[in-house]
Amino acid sequence: MSDTPDSDRPPDARPDGKADAAPPGEGDSGPVLALLARGLELWLRQQCEAIERVEIRLEGSGLRLLRGRLDGVRLRARRVIYQAMEIEEVTLRCETIQVRMGSLMRNQAVKLEQPFRIHGQVSFSGDGLNRSLSTPAWRSLGDGLADELLGLTPLAGLRIRESRLLLRAFANGDREPVEREVQLRAAEGTVELRCVDGAPCTQLPMDPNIRIEKAELAADLLHLEGEARVSP
Repeated sequence: MSDTPDSDRPPDARPDGKADAAPPGEGDSGPVLALLARGLELWLRQQCEAIERVEIRLEGSGLRLLRGRLDGVRLRARRVIYQAMEIEEVTLRCETIQVRMGSLMRNQAVKLEQPFRIHGQVSFSGDGLNRSLSTPAWRSLGDGLADELLGLTPLAGLRIRESRLLLRAFANGDREPVEREVQLRAAEGTVELRCVDGAPCTQLPMDPNIRIEKAELAADLLHLEGEARVSP
């Protein structure tokens, strides 16, 4: 006999702790959801240069999937490289997505029908940011930050120390780098960087389809939280 009173048990829980099966045509779509999850993973891997690990949880039913509708997606990925930017961890969620089921039957990446919005958080390590800003794709951003905040260019390095970002560059002829501590915060949909010891302040250029709602440095990681509009 269970020690848990019926009144305290979640409505979808059985006495043995397992979830009840969904009604036919509504949630009895395990193989279809698994196929769709595989299609979404293929699509995601096509968008990125590398993904070490990815977990995808889908919300939907067989009937709605047949109509090309997925009720929601929860995604978590680690060690992602997207457009030459190294991301330590990604946690995303989105609501309804319109999908084209025909591509799944041909074992192809899922085809998305309409733009959709995603909400979530991305985390960056100092080493990952440092490597990313040294690539051709992002070097101009790093040099621009050094110019705005240090008055020097190019950027010689970046690291995270507790709740501060440290930027460094070399003045002409100097052997010792100039290094300054920078604080971050979300502002006007992007990330504002301000030197701890003075007035220099700048904002990151941001894709119009992305809005940053929270930015913080913690546990030697940079965490950004916000939303983005994704187009097929």
